[in-house]
Amino acid sequence: MNNQTVEKLRDMRLGAMAQLHQQYVKENRLEGMTCDEYLALLTDHQWEDRENKKIERLLKQANFRHNASIGDINYASERNLDKNMFARLGTLDFVLRKENIIICGASGTGKSYLSQALGHQACITGVKTSYTVTARLIKRLKLSKVDGTYLKELEKLTKTELLILDDFGLQAFDSQDRETLMDIIDDRHGKRSTLISSQIPVSAWYEVIGGEGTIADAILDRIVNSSHRIDLKGESLRKGILKKE
Repeated sequence: MNNQTVEKLRDMRLGAMAQLHQQYVKENRLEGMTCDEYLALLTDHQWEDRENKKIERLLKQANFRHNASIGDINYASERNLDKNMFARLGTLDFVLRKENIIICGASGTGKSYLSQALGHQACITGVKTSYTVTARLIKRLKLSKVDGTYLKELEKLTKTELLILDDFGLQAFDSQDRETLMDIIDDRHGKRSTLISSQIPVSAWYEVIGGEGTIADAILDRIVNSSHRIDLKGESLRKGILKKE
């Protein structure tokens, strides 16, 4: 009877519950527990297993380059990073409000790490997240126009609750790039949150996007006006790593 119960649980995709039940029966650990207590134990175990697998799946799909954590953030005064502000961002309320984040700073000041730390936290709380280098995403979407999957790729991005665009503006935008960027931002405006990190200050983004100005105005209007801003200062954190080594 026990084997039949275990098999039925597995057939219903309740593997964690089946494993725990089998373990408790084998070790005679049921004595002293009420039916309600045991059912609650099995249910909680299955729930936790499902949630952990969901987080693992979200982290894998996010495609982060670093295993960044909010708990490891360096709040040294020279970085110009407000701990209280970043802690509020770490609650992910900005995602619920469909707001954006812009993180700017020189190379090595930790923009990518901060971005991925927030992304990692988002995955832990069940928020579908995607991390990508901006130029690579634009290139991928360019290719998708050739094979006819462009709209499908855009739809995937729209369904992503938090899109992280790293290294924004390192490569010049041509007319097709500008149109693609506009499609991404316009589809997400007021619906999803976008986090952009860049070595280039926001004041120079108009020139970076380029073109006749109409598209640049539209893109910046949709990004900047609904964003939290972080401007990192100080020397490259990589220098400190090299000194230690």
